[in-house]
Amino acid sequence: MRSFASDNNSGVHPLVMDALLKANVDHAVGYGDDNWTHAAEKKLKEVFGEKATPFFVFNGTGANSVALQAVTRSFNSILCAETAHINVDECGAPGRMTGCALVSIPTSDGKLTPELIKARLHNFGVCHHSQPKVVYISQVTELGTVYTIDEVKAVADLLHAHSMYLHMDGARLANACAYLKCSMKQLTVDAGVDILSFGGTKNGMMMGEAVIAFSPEIAENLMYFRKQSAQLASKMRYLSAQFIPYLENDLWLVNAVKANAAAIKLSNILKQYPGIVFTQKVESNALFFTIPTDALRKLQEEYYFYMWNEERNEARLVTSWDTTDEDISKFEESLKTIFK
Repeated sequence: MRSFASDNNSGVHPLVMDALLKANVDHAVGYGDDNWTHAAEKKLKEVFGEKATPFFVFNGTGANSVALQAVTRSFNSILCAETAHINVDECGAPGRMTGCALVSIPTSDGKLTPELIKARLHNFGVCHHSQPKVVYISQVTELGTVYTIDEVKAVADLLHAHSMYLHMDGARLANACAYLKCSMKQLTVDAGVDILSFGGTKNGMMMGEAVIAFSPEIAENLMYFRKQSAQLASKMRYLSAQFIPYLENDLWLVNAVKANAAAIKLSNILKQYPGIVFTQKVESNALFFTIPTDALRKLQEEYYFYMWNEERNEARLVTSWDTTDEDISKFEESLKTIFK
């Protein structure tokens, strides 16, 4: 079934699948002491710089939980947008595994600013209050918007002035870079990000993420947090091998450009109908819009997608690296029938 419900629903890129098949030969030492993992680690250092120390994990929630454990203690607090994935969609895992309080900040576009963060930077040194230690941002945000390099730098500079850390959830980092026309290094470590959850599951990989620390003090205990969090794979090669073709020849960027371009095509079609109103800028591969009730019901009969806010008929569509022109044409024909 083809849909615009989520880029999690897309398939695996043939080059990634081929890498998995090639890794499935003979025996290899477990827990990451294998040629594929070593090659993937080298490739990640080529992309993010020599400061990068990667640790492969199973999934995004695990990556975020492991990353946040590395930069907090249980009496700290984690600041994030109200719509943040760790606040809404991870069943409390980061809070449970770090012991930290999650402090959510309302924001209309999913993005945190220094001004929004400053209001929460208080009670340092007061034992009655959780101590702010890290800010979580995602690239792209849960609302499909993108932080610019300067916006990331501004947040990082504020946090570092308070001896705090910046954690970026890079589940859709590739889409953000495609939109900004920049490298992943420019948007992360060069912009002041301290630790990154980096994944390609939404962009052509099958599974797995890499928690990447950008300083020795953060990397020091990551191997232990990964093990305690049940995120250490015994057959590591099947996670790490995927990153090699994903990062070679900029496959990550090629896939993201395709997904973003499909989203623009889809948005141009939706904008033709006066009853459809966009609620967020289209800066990545996610579209947020309101739609009249009757049209919504008819569209749901033909397509599976998620409602973002049912009270106001706000829907979310997501394109993928493998979204085709035929997928978009069929959707357009459905809209023509519905709105005729």
